[in-house]
Amino acid sequence: MKPHITLAETMTPDGKSMALVEHDGDFSMRVDGRDLMHSSVSASELHLGEIAVEQLRGATEGRVLIGGLGMGFTLKSVLAGVGKNIAVEAVELIPEVVEWNRTFMKDLNGKLLDDPRVTVVTRDVYALLNRSKPNTYDAILLDIDNGPTAMVQKGNARLYTRQGLQQIRRALKAGGRVAIWSASVDTQFEARLKSMNFRIEAVPARLHKNARRSTYTIYVADKA
Repeated sequence: MKPHITLAETMTPDGKSMALVEHDGDFSMRVDGRDLMHSSVSASELHLGEIAVEQLRGATEGRVLIGGLGMGFTLKSVLAGVGKNIAVEAVELIPEVVEWNRTFMKDLNGKLLDDPRVTVVTRDVYALLNRSKPNTYDAILLDIDNGPTAMVQKGNARLYTRQGLQQIRRALKAGGRVAIWSASVDTQFEARLKSMNFRIEAVPARLHKNARRSTYTIYVADKA
C-alpha cells in the first residue's frame, strides 16, 4: 500500500491546521485532518465552472470572478468555456494554496495560473466584493468552504448572508450570474436568494463523473 505523504502544511486564519497530502498520484487538502477537497473527485467543481460561464460562450469581452482557487478545477473549466479576451480573477484567501498550485500541483492545474487571461488575487473575497465597483462582473463563482456552511474560515459565512449577497448582486452586471457550490441542499439559503430578486436554479452535482447519484448542489442565480 502506497503511503499518504504530507507535502506541505499551513494554518488557516482561524488557526486550523491545513495540509496538502499526496497519495498514489492524487492530492487532497485537509483541514484538521478532514478532507476538504480531493483531486480524484472534481466533477462538481468542473460543473460549477461550466454552468457559470455558459452565457459567455462566444462573447468577445467579459469579466469573471472565481472565489476560491482550491486545486484549480473550477478555473480549468472556466477557461475552457470562455474566449481569449475574457478576464478571469482567481481569488484565494490562503497564499499557501496558491503556492501549492504553482509547485506541487503544477502538473494538475497549476500551470493555468500563467494563462494570460488569469489574474491571481490573494485576498478575502468578501472584502474584495465590498470594494468592487457596481456592475463589474459578468459571472461570479463561489467555491469557498462547504458553501453556506463554513468549514475553514468562519468569516466566509458572511458571503452567504443577505449582506454578502447584496454585495454580489451589486458587483454583477445586469443579467450577470452567480454560481455557488454547496455541500448540500440548503433551503434557507435558496429562499434568501429568491427574496433578493435572483432567478435561481438548484442544480444537482455529482461527486465524480460516473457517480449514480448527485451529492452536492450548485445554486445558479441570475441577476434580474
